[in-house]
Amino acid sequence: MKNLSTLFIINLLLLVLFIVGCAPQLSIVENTSKINHPKTFYHHQDTAAQTTPIWRNYFKDKKLIALIDTAIALNLDLREAEQRLYMASSQLRLSKQLMYPSIHAAVSTGVNRFSEYSMDGVGNFDTNRSTNIREDQRIPNPVPDYYAGVITGWETGVFGKLRNRKRAAYNRFLSSAEAKHYYTTQLVAEVSRLYYELLALDTELEILRKNIALQERALEIIAIQKQSGRITELAVKQFEAQLYDFKALEATKIQQIVEVENALNTLVGRFPQRVFRKDTIDVIDLPEQIKTGVPAQLLSNRPDIKEAELNLLASVNDVKAAKANLYPNISIDARVGYNAFATSLWFNPASAAFGLLGGIMAPALNRGAVVNDLRLSAIANNQAYIQFQKRYIKAVEEVSTELSRLKNYSTIVAIKSDEVRTLKEAVDISNELFLTGYATYMEVLLSRQNRLIAELALTEAQKQQFFAAINLYKAVGGGWR
Repeated sequence: MKNLSTLFIINLLLLVLFIVGCAPQLSIVENTSKINHPKTFYHHQDTAAQTTPIWRNYFKDKKLIALIDTAIALNLDLREAEQRLYMASSQLRLSKQLMYPSIHAAVSTGVNRFSEYSMDGVGNFDTNRSTNIREDQRIPNPVPDYYAGVITGWETGVFGKLRNRKRAAYNRFLSSAEAKHYYTTQLVAEVSRLYYELLALDTELEILRKNIALQERALEIIAIQKQSGRITELAVKQFEAQLYDFKALEATKIQQIVEVENALNTLVGRFPQRVFRKDTIDVIDLPEQIKTGVPAQLLSNRPDIKEAELNLLASVNDVKAAKANLYPNISIDARVGYNAFATSLWFNPASAAFGLLGGIMAPALNRGAVVNDLRLSAIANNQAYIQFQKRYIKAVEEVSTELSRLKNYSTIVAIKSDEVRTLKEAVDISNELFLTGYATYMEVLLSRQNRLIAELALTEAQKQQFFAAINLYKAVGGGWR
């Protein structure tokens, strides 16, 4: 008997060695330590540590802060991300529970009638005639079967299959948390962008209405001059046409304001309504420029990059768990309880019963399917690494672009401010020259049109300045804290 046990153990070890030796060698990426990092952002040499203040301190407008608070509480996409986080948490708890034995309380009953010409029937008939059993041990036919007890089973996972599944679930749980952070970042940035879009439109609308008022007054003066014979009807019609053009632009801006308000309300998670905000866009509300540091710091600050990295780690655990499926699986099943063929004997101490079963199983005919599953896991691992690289490269590009945008639009705003000031002076000069007969009405119209275009362009440049500040804040990983 001892020799048979030794032979069984030796054969088992040989089987394990054979399976391990036949396992395919696949190339997988286990971490991101070998990725190349640029030393600085393009056209930017700041190497100080990144600063990513919380959004409540980054933005200065209290009405915007209130909108962001409402959006975080009510936005449906963010609430959907929370549900995915809860799902990942449940999967993590399930993976932990699978590492422990399963225990079930069981109560069962049944009845069997054995044929007189079957092995059980003949055996029971012969047993009942034995003088070695008591009266209460005689087996009826049909024979009832009553069981009450505990059944347990345990898959040991000695080769790390269950452990790696748990680690994969844990990394995916962390990944879902980072995904929620990323959604929050996107939400804060988009609410801010639409808010400043509204302020810019309000400013443009105010500019148009001022120009309309000036144009209406100018039209009155032109009409008086026509009556005195100083100018022709053509000049009156030209001023009138320009007034209609300004009013058409006014109606366009009003419609754009409605559309942006509705989009902002949808983002906040409420039905269309008025959005309370400041009157016009003001550069004094421009957030202070944050320190971007070096690209490598994005790995710890950007939630979407951290999400991709955690998905990569989870894919590594998936590969290891799939590889463990090639190895023998050891399982243990046991039960203990009361078993009897009569209810009067059911909970009698003599009716106590238990069973224990252990087994070792390894894939044989279906080994090809297990190997294919391992290859698929390795491919998913490589895809996860590629996704991580794409997000990192995109993040570096976003920071570089927004740094450049913020710098250049600051220059554009300064230039456009000078242009607006110059054109306002040109309009005043043209009005005086027209009244004294040294300028034509076409010169007056052109100067007015140029001033309006410059004022709208200045507002657009100021808006782009805010957009660049918001996008840079998002690009370095701010917005979810």
